[in-house]
Amino acid sequence: MQAEPKKSQVESLVGAEYQVEVGPVAHGGHCIARTSEGQVLFVRHALPGERVVARVTEGEEGARFLRADAVQVLEPSKDRIEAPCPYAGPGRCGGCDWQHAKPGAQRRLKGEVIAEQLERLADLTPEEAGWDGTVMPAEGDKLPAGEVPQWRTRVQYAVDPATGRAGLRRHRSHEVEPVEHCMIAAQGVSELGVEQRDWTGMESVEAIAATGSQDRQVILTPRPGARLPLVELDRPVSVLRVDEKTGGVHRVHGRPFVRERADGRTYRVGGGGFWQVHPKAADTLVTAVMQGLLPRKGEMALDLYCGVGLFAGALADRVGDKGAVLGIESGKRAVEDARHNLAGFPRVRIEQGKVEQVLPRTGITEVDLIVLDPPRAGAGRQTVAHLASLEARRIAYVACDPAALARDLAYFRENGYRVRTLRAFDLFPMTHHVECVAILEPVGKGA
Repeated sequence: MQAEPKKSQVESLVGAEYQVEVGPVAHGGHCIARTSEGQVLFVRHALPGERVVARVTEGEEGARFLRADAVQVLEPSKDRIEAPCPYAGPGRCGGCDWQHAKPGAQRRLKGEVIAEQLERLADLTPEEAGWDGTVMPAEGDKLPAGEVPQWRTRVQYAVDPATGRAGLRRHRSHEVEPVEHCMIAAQGVSELGVEQRDWTGMESVEAIAATGSQDRQVILTPRPGARLPLVELDRPVSVLRVDEKTGGVHRVHGRPFVRERADGRTYRVGGGGFWQVHPKAADTLVTAVMQGLLPRKGEMALDLYCGVGLFAGALADRVGDKGAVLGIESGKRAVEDARHNLAGFPRVRIEQGKVEQVLPRTGITEVDLIVLDPPRAGAGRQTVAHLASLEARRIAYVACDPAALARDLAYFRENGYRVRTLRAFDLFPMTHHVECVAILEPVGKGA
């Protein structure tokens, strides 16, 4: 007789509730707490120092940690406010992490995360990193508690398959939270009226409102076999669609690109390509990078992970006709845009491919300046070692993830570079995301 299969002895704890004291903030938009048995809880919708009832949303007995939501606040923090957005809270929209915190407290929490990552992964204090510990708001974003900056110029709406309504994903879920209005959406996005339309048959709708031009665009991703709807929105808009087989983006009508403006220059960004989401971000980051690098006429510079050429353009302006800039970018459409955007600079070259593959093939053995703005995963040990071997007098590292930044700063130190300065910017208000610019120089060498 065949033995019955053994049932799993591990019991899910989803739905279990614990009364806990909330500890420090952690990377990822939650705080750390422990159950009475000592099991770690990553608690969303809480603030350090609070006493809350936390309901488990993921995890099982014996797991290294559990995820939970604060469903009842027993002792609130002085930094707590009522969330301005009606869609924020346990089980609701996953777009914002800190709607329940005062704006100044949000920036302090982000600063604490950066400091913790620097210490844990790079063995650096803020002082050793040349950082004053502050996270600076973007121009115009310093608002009173209860007010929300309208900063998100690109919003990726998910579509509820049952109703055809546009909304936003719930935290760590494919479920859609239908919304009438996203409070952090830029005015140019809100004016389109995406949330009020029927998008039956679509999987997602991305809405884009360019900075520095009146260009607006929607990118539709249909469900398999679905036909595109007739797009009639409240403002003139270009329409693109994502091919369900190839993933490519194709023009339906209007321009296949938007025009963005930064550092006194217009940039073409095609096919939903990458551009900073906050309207002040591109200028803020260019200023921080150029102030850190202090480019000189005639210098040779690299712009790695260069996108459509934002930093390459700024560098080319400053190194002049006798200088040179090489940009490397993996995305084919972004490379086409970068070459178009920088066509007026004869000594700028843009190469397509992964940095770790293309850079060694160039044969470059030394440069004066390097800018790198890698994806969230960072650059990695091998790429950092190669960059250090080029003996640049200064390197600017633009990072959207403090953990990847801290790890790579440790790699740079192994290869003879130290952090000269670090600046942090709150370019994603209400969320846990933060942007950093680190300026590095060779150990033992001045500017």
